[in-house]
Amino acid sequence: MTDVIIIGAGAAGLLCAGFAAKNGKRVMLLEKMERPARKLMITGKGRCNVTNNCDKDGLLAAVRTSGKFLYSAFSAFTPQDFMRLLQDELGVPLKTERGGRVFPQSDKAMDIVDALVRFARQSGAVVKTGVCCEQLMITDGRIAGVQTDSGDFYAGSVVVATGGKSYPLTGSTGDGYRLAEQVGHTVTTLRPSLIPIVIKEGYCRDLTGLSLRNCTLSLIKKDRAKPMFSEQGELLFTHFGVSGPLVLSASAHMDGEISDYTLSVDLKPALDIHRLDARILRDFEANLNKDFQNSLSGLLPRKLIPVIVRLSGIPGDVKVNSITKEQRLGLARRLKSLALTPEGFHPIEEAVITSGGVDVKEISPKTMESKLVPGLFFAGEVIDADAYTGGFNLQIAFSTAYLAAQNV
Repeated sequence: MTDVIIIGAGAAGLLCAGFAAKNGKRVMLLEKMERPARKLMITGKGRCNVTNNCDKDGLLAAVRTSGKFLYSAFSAFTPQDFMRLLQDELGVPLKTERGGRVFPQSDKAMDIVDALVRFARQSGAVVKTGVCCEQLMITDGRIAGVQTDSGDFYAGSVVVATGGKSYPLTGSTGDGYRLAEQVGHTVTTLRPSLIPIVIKEGYCRDLTGLSLRNCTLSLIKKDRAKPMFSEQGELLFTHFGVSGPLVLSASAHMDGEISDYTLSVDLKPALDIHRLDARILRDFEANLNKDFQNSLSGLLPRKLIPVIVRLSGIPGDVKVNSITKEQRLGLARRLKSLALTPEGFHPIEEAVITSGGVDVKEISPKTMESKLVPGLFFAGEVIDADAYTGGFNLQIAFSTAYLAAQNV
């Protein structure tokens, strides 16, 4: 008889299988897709931002939901523990980039996937792919195994590590929520997080494909004086609105009605309004006899110029030498605050992660075991715990998986 069945061969499932098997358990890892860790292959634009090289306080500060619940998991298995596993035991060199983001030196997510699959198998776990789990089996009030489309499998412990509902083509179709609810667990409201935002302003379509690599994005809620989020980094314009790291992070703060929020982009965050005005004046003095629309190439990307000209209210064919100080200051203010009006999110299937999940009140934070069904454990995105972008969500998966592996 198998000691432990783990459902889902993603980031959490593979790590849990490897550590449980290393601890001497007979482990079976069930995955409905034909290949493990499909979602992990596409993270970080195929580079795999695998964790964040920060301390426990840094992790907790980045957690959006259920930070207190994750304290024991983060204490048991830190980003540095995971990095040592990858580099020292599994032979995957890593590098740390801006904001503590950790990537494989090769910039290939497949290197992380191969390493985790190897870890599970070499530790002794049996990996079965193409197996769809249909129902958890309960006997005398505790877990007994799993019913699948390939037959029934029995074990004294079961770990649900099926991920969320985002990117269903990779296998994340919300199966874990269904399994949890079947045995009496509560699943909190599911919503997309770390997701592109649909914008009302039509000029986003004109800017499709433009990437701003050093702007500041601020998220403002109507009933608050200060921005809820403000960070410098990269933003991408798309045919429907905006995406990129800054936008994904901002989206995680947007609860409730989307009409309560506005976005503001500072195109020149290194310059305050007075220094920016001085910079514009220098550019104008160098282009005195040019039309306004032809004088901004040193200040803005080519694609952005027609949009800013239109929004500034200054006629494009007006000569630079006739632009007033008031018009120039208006232009500077526009560059410091390009307004974007959110209209919606992309579907949850296109979110980086799912916010919501199995209620942490029903899971032991010290073991990841169900408080309702002895022998049932949860790990990873299926739990109602999520964080901002930067490798933090994968670390949640790894830390909760490690804790489950130590307690199955």
